[in-house]
Amino acid sequence: MSACATPRPSGSPSERPTDADPTGPNGPSGHVDSPGHPDRPDPPAPVSSPRPGERLRRSLRGSGPDGVRAADLSASVSVFLIALPLSLGIALATGAPLQAGLVAAAVGGIVAGRFGGAPLQVSGPAAGLTVIVAELIHLYGWRTTCAITVLAGLAQLGLSALRTARSALMVSPAIVHGMIAGIGVTIALAQLHIVLGGSPESSAVANVLALPGQLADPRPAALTVGAVTVAVVLLWPRLRGRAGELTRRVFPAALAAVALSTAVASLAGLRLPRVDLPSWHSHALPSLPEGPVLGLLAAVLTVTLVAGVESLLSAMASDKLTVARKLPEHLSGVRIPRADLDRELRGQGLANMVSGALGGLPVTGVAVRTSANIQAGAVSRNSTILHGVWVLIASGLLVGLLELIPLAALAALVMVVGVQMVKIVHIRSVTRHREVLVYVATAAGVVLLGVLEGVGIGIAVAVALALHRLAHTRIVCETVGGGGPDGAGGVHRVRVRGQLTFLAVPRLSRTLGQVPEGSRVVVELGGSFMDHAAYETLRDWETSHTAHGGSVEITGRSAPCVQEPSASHGCTPWKPWRNHQCTRPHPGEGSGEVPVRSQLLGGLSNFQRTTAPLVREELARLAREGQRPSQLFITCADSRLVTSMITSSGPGDLFTVRNVGNLVPPPGTEASDDSVAAAIEYAVEVLRVESVTVCGHSGCGAMQALHDSEADGGALSPGTPLGRWLTHGRPSLERLTARHGSAPHPGPPHPGPRAAVPRIARIPGAEPREAEALEALCLANVVQQLDHLRAHPCVARRLSEGSLELHGMYFHVGEAQAYVLDDPGNGDGGGMPAFTPVRPGAAVV
Repeated sequence: MSACATPRPSGSPSERPTDADPTGPNGPSGHVDSPGHPDRPDPPAPVSSPRPGERLRRSLRGSGPDGVRAADLSASVSVFLIALPLSLGIALATGAPLQAGLVAAAVGGIVAGRFGGAPLQVSGPAAGLTVIVAELIHLYGWRTTCAITVLAGLAQLGLSALRTARSALMVSPAIVHGMIAGIGVTIALAQLHIVLGGSPESSAVANVLALPGQLADPRPAALTVGAVTVAVVLLWPRLRGRAGELTRRVFPAALAAVALSTAVASLAGLRLPRVDLPSWHSHALPSLPEGPVLGLLAAVLTVTLVAGVESLLSAMASDKLTVARKLPEHLSGVRIPRADLDRELRGQGLANMVSGALGGLPVTGVAVRTSANIQAGAVSRNSTILHGVWVLIASGLLVGLLELIPLAALAALVMVVGVQMVKIVHIRSVTRHREVLVYVATAAGVVLLGVLEGVGIGIAVAVALALHRLAHTRIVCETVGGGGPDGAGGVHRVRVRGQLTFLAVPRLSRTLGQVPEGSRVVVELGGSFMDHAAYETLRDWETSHTAHGGSVEITGRSAPCVQEPSASHGCTPWKPWRNHQCTRPHPGEGSGEVPVRSQLLGGLSNFQRTTAPLVREELARLAREGQRPSQLFITCADSRLVTSMITSSGPGDLFTVRNVGNLVPPPGTEASDDSVAAAIEYAVEVLRVESVTVCGHSGCGAMQALHDSEADGGALSPGTPLGRWLTHGRPSLERLTARHGSAPHPGPPHPGPRAAVPRIARIPGAEPREAEALEALCLANVVQQLDHLRAHPCVARRLSEGSLELHGMYFHVGEAQAYVLDDPGNGDGGGMPAFTPVRPGAAVV
């Protein structure tokens, strides 16, 4: 049994996971309780079983496993009442046998509901496939269409095995929404003819051309039934009050519309075509496909992709709806997992194979029924399965009642659904993202030519639009300030809006050429992409402009690409973090401060989002091979000293030891610190580093405390951890005072190594500092800790072998300037050491 297995929960039954959680005690079987499971002990037997009346009351209240079953049972009935008329209407719209819609609804509920990856998604015949199926029936006949459905299901199984579900979602939402809108328009035009009492034509264009003649000669009976259906569908959701809410919950709009229009037609004695469900004995089953091979392959591919994408989009929408809703308190412990898209595609493939084999329509996830299922309170896949069972039962027991429904009522219902597929929210979304052209092109292509052709047109327009955006770059130059000719004395701002590719290089070169020599220039890069040609152009111009006495500052999203140095190692510089804008969340209203914890978590989030993908491969290599640093770096714990920044190092480069004051306690003292000594021994003996660097810095708090203690007559407090630790820095203070001719600090002698003449360090040519005495102590401390370092046996042995080097380093925080000790005394012990500043581009060994 896995160590990560979820333990069996305790407490009330309502806290147990349901089948919505695949790791729960019900497992994949869909049962809430599974006594006798080999991996779990059976629950203790209850003292007394509840009486039948109490069990009924629990079910009605919705508590415990019975409550879960009650929630799913109620939701399944609601979805069934919506699915039944819609399935008949979609079958009517495709020209398939009406029973094919019922078969697809039952199979979609039972098979896709049981094996799919979205527990609350409801599958069945969908309006999105209506135009495709109608065209297939017209070209190949119903039996061959059923065979195409089986093959499409098999193709979906293959795609799920290849785990390509996520890649199917790379199609632009504008194309998907445009396809759905085009299908909706086509459905509405075709069903409008049936509502008017006529018959639809074979295409949307033919339906539009025939519409004036149909309007001139309507059938009053069909028009009356259609008008009643449309009115009820549109007005039913507007019922208000508790009575209206209860009515809408018990009788969904689709069921109410069909029921009322059927009642009107029966009571008024209207003579018009009605539902005709032939005997199941004569139900048409699939046959071997007949037709051109390429045409059949295109048909299978179309059904596979359209049904798959629609199902996956619906599954993702079900996740959002599930998270957004609020469950009742008695169901608050129920966990509903996120959709597994590959499993969902596998379930849809199985459902399509079964539906096609039984003479049903293609199956796909249906957003309308899924939304109704979630809003009705479903908490597991049992509601979806039960809704399929109810459709199956109704297909056998309610045939007489279903045959009373006028075809005009079903046509009006599907016509409203088609109109509602053109969603205003989708149009606003694509307009906001400047993709309305893709949306319109796809929708028009679907209406005029067909689904596959329309999607192809949408993809072509989307690619052309992306290329246009990539190639269309706006570059302007303006001068801010300066009253001289050509803007002399001012700042020249070159603004680039768009992506910098080779197509924009001529405009970029021409604009940069207009900038006067020796001027100050700020280049603002507004795009997120820059190719090599643009990079070389901008880089060469920057080098030339700087060489002629000008200054260049490059800002914007693409700035780091240009600021990358030309050194062979290819390291990128430290990126700006001013005010921690990349990690600090926006403060709340009226608050000027942000908790440190929020900033830390913001930094972690920023790392996972931006940096982790870039370093994951390198860290994986280090995890496999282990660490092999070349240097031991001993420095202060001061938060202003960022070792990776000042050394341009990355993971695996430095073995770093940080402590207060960058101290190296010598061996053999009473207050010796084993932690630092252990780190030195591990780095020198085990990791076999090639060098050890001791790095001090300006404004060191530890050195300030030592300096103040000297001024106060040795007022260090040895009774505290900090006081005991700072005693390791007293030799540095003694070194400094001895060099200046002062008496050593009183106190017990320190056993650390001493040179005959203490060597202190200096910065040649440096101007006097505000805290010159403190800086002198910080410099002396670096030299003193190097002496302590040599006293460690492992270091002394490696130094004698010539396989280890020692380095001293000093970093002035306020000036962002690094200094290197030019004579660290790798065993010679003489000379007057000096700290030499590191210059840009210098090769420092």
